[in-house]
Amino acid sequence: MITKILVALDIADEASSEHLLKTASDLSKLHSAELHALMVVPTYRMPLVGSYFEPKDEEAMLRRAKEAFLSFLQDKAPEEQQVKGHIAHGTIYDEINRVAESLGCQLIVLGAHRPELSDYLLGPNAARVVRHARQSVYVVRDDTE
Repeated sequence: MITKILVALDIADEASSEHLLKTASDLSKLHSAELHALMVVPTYRMPLVGSYFEPKDEEAMLRRAKEAFLSFLQDKAPEEQQVKGHIAHGTIYDEINRVAESLGCQLIVLGAHRPELSDYLLGPNAARVVRHARQSVYVVRDDTE
C-alpha cells in the first residue's frame, strides 16, 4: 500500500519539474497518499572549489534555494492538494534515498534526464536512485526531450 510519495524536483528546469509534479500529484490522488516534494542542493564536491566559498555563502545559497522552491510549490502545486516541501543539501541521489527512507515513503517519483549519449536510458542521478532505493521508483520521461 502506498501512503507516502516523494517527488524529486530540479526547479532549474521549470517545465520538467512542473510535468513531474503533476504526475506525482496524480499518483498521490490515485493512492490517496501524502505527497512530499524534495529539492536537493548539491554540495561543492571538490575541496578546491569549496575553498573559494565562505560558509555564509553556502548558507545564503541554501536560503535562496529554499525560498525559490517554496515559491515554485506555491505557484505550481494543485490548489486542492497539500504538498509538503523539503530541501536537502548533499549528493543528489544519496539525499533522495535518505529523505525517502526518513519520511517512510513507499514510492519515489523522479525525472529521467538523459545525458547527451542516447545509449543511456537514465541520467546518472536517476540511475543511482533506481539502483539503491528500497522503495519502488517511478521514472517519468520528459516529453519535451
